[in-house]
Amino acid sequence: MEFTPTSYKLKSMTSGHIFDDSGWLLDCPTDKTPGLIRAIYESRQLRVKNQDLGLYKFSDWLPVKKVLKGSYAPITYKSECFAKELGMSNLYITFSGYWPEKGIEMTTCSFKETEAYSVCGRKDNHDGKVLIVASAGNTARAFARVCSDNNIPLLLCIPEDNLNALWFDKPINDSVKVIASKSGGDYFDAIHLSNMAVEMDIFVPEGGAKNVARRDGMGTTVLSAVTHIGEIPEYYFQAVGSGTGAIAAWEANLRFIEDGRFGNRKMKLMVSQNFPFHPIYDAWKANSRQMLLFDHNVARRQVEEIDAKVLSNRKPPYPPAGGLYDALMDAGGDVLLANNKESAEAAKLFENCEGIDIHPASGVATATLIKSIKDGTVDKDALVMLNITGGGESRLKADKEVFYLKPDIIFPVDVEMDIVHRQLSELFSN
Repeated sequence: MEFTPTSYKLKSMTSGHIFDDSGWLLDCPTDKTPGLIRAIYESRQLRVKNQDLGLYKFSDWLPVKKVLKGSYAPITYKSECFAKELGMSNLYITFSGYWPEKGIEMTTCSFKETEAYSVCGRKDNHDGKVLIVASAGNTARAFARVCSDNNIPLLLCIPEDNLNALWFDKPINDSVKVIASKSGGDYFDAIHLSNMAVEMDIFVPEGGAKNVARRDGMGTTVLSAVTHIGEIPEYYFQAVGSGTGAIAAWEANLRFIEDGRFGNRKMKLMVSQNFPFHPIYDAWKANSRQMLLFDHNVARRQVEEIDAKVLSNRKPPYPPAGGLYDALMDAGGDVLLANNKESAEAAKLFENCEGIDIHPASGVATATLIKSIKDGTVDKDALVMLNITGGGESRLKADKEVFYLKPDIIFPVDVEMDIVHRQLSELFSN
């Protein structure tokens, strides 16, 4: 497929310095204070391209060099049944997942596919490096699928307790390897494992929230919503673990204001966490830019309790310049909570009304929308975007045979770096 690489520069959110993307930059080379960098696109107005390009129909605002096969863009539609149930007149749902009747077949059933296709579209396949990704589940599944389909070398780091998230509708090829932190560890431990592994020359870190391609891939949810609705929504609802998707939504919002065709409104970011694990909520309610100190053993126990395991990030990009704290301060909004029971009931109501199952994290976002309407925080006639970040998993598993990806190595949580390096050298020399 013929494709012209997107033209853009990078901007430091710390210093304001604008510079060229010389490769796989995750930070501004001249900054001494940590902060995110942001893509500044040559095309100030978004031209939505042919639907056949999938996610890459939004390539004007994606920092990509190439088009990969198999992608879908999120879809947006105006809710009727669920909106009526809540008494809302202007609820738009942006859906990422598997819902063939709506024309979307993300076979990992998660909006993490948007970031995987964007990140892998940014990466130079000829650099000889293996991409390394740490994940609590959905991100791992998305990157495994995209890298397998496009023969991109990948190392996944995931908690052993989350390995059931590595299911697929067809087998994964040998370009993808998996290592896990032993049972009892969590996403934080998987990140620690990836940090040790990336010290080896053969690996390049995906970068998480620091990677502009990850954020702008996730931002396609807002590109879908705004181009469908014709204006920027008043409220944006999403459940968050790292908050990267909400940062991405804010950045996309700012680009639309600069575009000039969709109004100058800033969506209020209504982000939510799954009680009792809510470090972002705690920091925000304390009016603190910094994350608050907490006991990591307590945090692990809280993570075990929550249904939405993908929301279990203990070190989110909340404090840095351009991070979630700045997004919330600039756009307005709040951090909300929903427990397992509220989230499960909300997910069931959504499925009964809209006709598709949704992931627990989407249930958390939906529950907080319901509560915000009931308590009057959000007016029933407000223009609202509900970001359903994953759905259709039950539908897909009913339609298709499912295959599971097994780990190549399981490491103890307190493993030493030399052991990790030795075993990974053996794994990648085979």
